[in-house]
Amino acid sequence: MFVIIGYVFMVACILGAYASVGGHIAALWQPAEIVIIFGGALGAMIVSYGGKPLKAIFKAFPTIFKGSKYNKTFYMDLFALMFEILGKVRKEGLMSIEGDVEDPHNSPLFAKYPKIAHDHHVVEFMTDYLRLMVGGNLNAFEIENLMDVEIDAHHHEASVPSGAITNLADGLPAFGIVAAVMGVVHTMGSLHLPPAELGPLVGAALVGTFMGILLGYGFVGPIAKVLENKAAEDHQVLSTIKVTLLASLNGYAPQVAVEFGRKALASADRPSFKELEDFVKATKGK
Repeated sequence: MFVIIGYVFMVACILGAYASVGGHIAALWQPAEIVIIFGGALGAMIVSYGGKPLKAIFKAFPTIFKGSKYNKTFYMDLFALMFEILGKVRKEGLMSIEGDVEDPHNSPLFAKYPKIAHDHHVVEFMTDYLRLMVGGNLNAFEIENLMDVEIDAHHHEASVPSGAITNLADGLPAFGIVAAVMGVVHTMGSLHLPPAELGPLVGAALVGTFMGILLGYGFVGPIAKVLENKAAEDHQVLSTIKVTLLASLNGYAPQVAVEFGRKALASADRPSFKELEDFVKATKGK
């Protein structure tokens, strides 16, 4: 939503100001130069990110227009679920959650929190380390190191689309210069024409530089930042699970372990202690 609003506001300001001083909007429409600029930059990106990274880029692109699913409501569900799981472990022992861990899709605990159950990465990360805890062969230090390795690998993978789009945005102004130079070359070969006909050719050449900069910094660059923020959100949710599970593994009670996780959140997504306590009590009784 904010992507569309930002684009509309930007275009309205730029083109509105240009038109207000007598500029002709139609003169900015140069399809051939847009093909040169975008085609060249996309070709370079395909060379750099062909194969699996390119698939990840196309898969991530539709998420640009969607809001974040990792909001306060999601985290309250996550903490309530972890509180119930860790509470069950504390009362009945680690083996009591073996069924929940091995088959979370049929687990009554996970079924109470559909937002969590439908997030493949969150469920897989949580159950993998609960499974290690049930096995009892690794200590807290070893599990923490393993978590860090996995979170770093996941973050690197999630950052590929934003890195690729950033490179695309950086390349667009350069290809805008290419389009402008080609326009100048075309103009130089047309010097026999009268000034009234040369003027549009010169203007069309200059539009290449304008379009490259506008597309790079106005349209594509912000998309890269949106994807970067989404990768950071993925990193935050896994880090929150890590902190909570490690606190439990180090002997803290479920309510304290959940508090460790709550403190790991950014302020915009963090429920208050009272909010979380009331929510956990309400959901636990269901």
